[in-house]
Amino acid sequence: MSALYSPTEQATTTVISLSKWLEQVGVTSCTAWRWRKKGWLKTINIAGRQYLTQNAIDEFHRRATAGEFSQPHKIPSRKTEIS
Repeated sequence: MSALYSPTEQATTTVISLSKWLEQVGVTSCTAWRWRKKGWLKTINIAGRQYLTQNAIDEFHRRATAGEFSQPHKIPSRKTEIS
């Protein structure tokens, strides 16, 4: 066996499709794209499709809970009409 492959490691690593996880969390694919682009959500590409490992999900939840992704709420300015 190769040193890179460990049967016990494979048994503990869970892989879920990104789209299925998004359904469970209630987030759109557009939002997930932005999270991936910012590096907040780490996915793996298997045959052209995006998947998440349980470790990536746990890291995302840990960072989100710690407030790492928080930003101040932006209140839109009201445009005044010119008469």
